[in-house]
Amino acid sequence: MTIDEIEPVRTGAVAPPVTAPHVTVGTNETLEDYTLRFAPSTYRRWRPAVVATTALGGIAYLADFAIGGSIGLTYGTANALISILVGVIVIFVTGLPLAYYGARFNTDLDLISRGAGFGYYGSVLTNVIFATFTFIFFALEGSIMAQGLLLGLGIPLWLGYLICTLLIIPIVIFGMAALSKMQIWTTPLWLILMVGPFVYLVITDPSSVGRWIAYAGSQGGTGVSLTAIGLGAGVALSLMAQIGEQVDYLRFMPAKTEENKRAWWTAVIAAGPGWVLLGGLKQAAGVFLAVYIVAEIGAATAVEPVQQFSATFTKIVPGWAAVALAVILVVISQVKINSTNAYSGSLAWTNSFTRVSKHYPRRIVFVFVNLAFALTLMEANMFASLNALLGFYANCAIAWVTTVAADIAINKYLLGISPKEPEFRRAYLYPFNPVGVGSFLLATGVSWAAYFDAFGSDAKSFSPLIALVIALVATPVIALATKGKYYLRRPDLQPEARFTPDGTPTTTTLECGWRSCPCSSPPRRPTRRPT
Repeated sequence: MTIDEIEPVRTGAVAPPVTAPHVTVGTNETLEDYTLRFAPSTYRRWRPAVVATTALGGIAYLADFAIGGSIGLTYGTANALISILVGVIVIFVTGLPLAYYGARFNTDLDLISRGAGFGYYGSVLTNVIFATFTFIFFALEGSIMAQGLLLGLGIPLWLGYLICTLLIIPIVIFGMAALSKMQIWTTPLWLILMVGPFVYLVITDPSSVGRWIAYAGSQGGTGVSLTAIGLGAGVALSLMAQIGEQVDYLRFMPAKTEENKRAWWTAVIAAGPGWVLLGGLKQAAGVFLAVYIVAEIGAATAVEPVQQFSATFTKIVPGWAAVALAVILVVISQVKINSTNAYSGSLAWTNSFTRVSKHYPRRIVFVFVNLAFALTLMEANMFASLNALLGFYANCAIAWVTTVAADIAINKYLLGISPKEPEFRRAYLYPFNPVGVGSFLLATGVSWAAYFDAFGSDAKSFSPLIALVIALVATPVIALATKGKYYLRRPDLQPEARFTPDGTPTTTTLECGWRSCPCSSPPRRPTRRPT
């Protein structure tokens, strides 16, 4: 299948409305999950609460415990908690515009990025960043599960990495339909195993809270350190791209109406930027558990979630049962999050490849591509360099998400420069929009330079925040400088309203009228090469 079968809009033709480009040629939309266009109302059959539960089920990962434990043992509890709070605030504020747009217009973050400053080909950059996020965190979560299989069943790490990769394939292939059922059925048991140990420890050993608060860390020094907070926040902010996975679910929200608006907004906020509230609590809990067991097993293994929960469960049940419960928790968490990682990664790779190659090889192909990248990282033991990898990655993730959020909140709604309705159709977009691409490259370039000590050690500590500030300022500045010229190629040729007042796409299908179009040029015909 070629891209022209998916987006049949030629330069010089009147583009059909957003509902026209259906993938119908030998394609099962349940498997494709509307990869390259909006999710139609016929497929969005879930209630807001179901969509929110499915989306929040995707953040059941244990990587938060590893991240929190790593920050806490390195910089101390006080610095770690402030770092986590900074991350929570930034991620929530930047994630809200993206979640709203995805839920209201039923598009994923790639399609949003196209019309929010990046252009048709420019958003390929954002897809690559997002796809990288999915396989990095798949590898991180898979490493945690492999550690659990090693502890509980004696399975070697290399084989555990392979098992946790293959386990995800059957679930991810069937997209939202299978994911929603899996997330809902596994959530109650996951909550019991996750929350129970903390309640028990606080009740039976209240002094553990005081030891946790007083812990200084190996590099924390005495008191609060801005340098430590900056470095810790950089690691926490690496999770910023998680909003892309949340939007992949929120695009299946039903239309907002007067009857459901309260449930709709609750679901969007809770499952959109609200994921970071639970994520922040999990990171703080990771600090608590790591401090609780570091004296018993050492700092190297105290950041491993399976060790954290195994040691905690040992206080409640016999040793064999503690190990069993820890392994069950790790496996459930890994399946819940890595099905989301693999699913969202397949969408991102599919969009990127299709635009560059003009060929659509099916989403399922890229499920395997994404898993191959993740398996390679796991076999390379990426868990050992967790802080460095996430701190480096955070710079480009922050630059991307902040640029899109700034374009929606500032350029669209505050300044009115960017069109409010999302536009992702090829015929209406420039290949590259300097607003998003320029802001992203500038923010990423300067923050990476700071990360590699180009501006001194203090600047390195705050390189993620440098990316945030530059993207936030550069996005409206470039939009004002270009007068919004590069958002739409043909703003006067919209044939009809593309969305109803509640945001639902209209359903009229129009034929291409290139013969009578004022900017007409005939469709391109294939030419034969000279022999």
